[in-house]
Amino acid sequence: MELEHRGKRPSVDPLAYVAPTAVVCGDVRVGAGARILFGAVLTAEDGVIQVGERCVVMENAVVRGRARHATSIADDVLVGPHAHVNGARIGAGCFLATGASVFPGAVLGEGCEVRINGVVHVNTVLAPGATVPIGWIAAGDPAQLFSPDRHEELWEVQRPLDFPGTVYGVERGTDATELMRRQSEWFGAHRDDRPT
Repeated sequence: MELEHRGKRPSVDPLAYVAPTAVVCGDVRVGAGARILFGAVLTAEDGVIQVGERCVVMENAVVRGRARHATSIADDVLVGPHAHVNGARIGAGCFLATGASVFPGAVLGEGCEVRINGVVHVNTVLAPGATVPIGWIAAGDPAQLFSPDRHEELWEVQRPLDFPGTVYGVERGTDATELMRRQSEWFGAHRDDRPT
């Protein structure tokens, strides 16, 4: 399903395929030979999502773009099932496995791999050809890799990356009621979406 959002419509190359149960919403540009499979959601909130040629966004993946953090996925990228790409730049030939999460401001160089349930934190930069192992977390610029049991070390790198400011535009410690009021209002704009 293709939806107009905030006055912007998707642009899907005639040689691309969008499955009937996928959602492509807003200023999403899908390149030639790309495949957006069943249940995938590509939603450009107030920015842009660019999907390159021959990319495959698999079942139930979510790709989100915002004005402060547009999403660009270069050519020949696989975004695996249940993966999450939000406001990131993904280089050509990258592989994002099942359940991978790539957060706003992240940059993946060409040929990177984020393996099953791997995480690339906000404002993190992976060098070309880097690999995030299964279940590990990449954080920092340049990225450092952390196994899930190294939380204290990860936090030392992660904290200054400013997740709340990057993702929500608020200071750390903002009251949950205020944060969710803002989020609810923001996403309420989808009430006005229209099929194209």
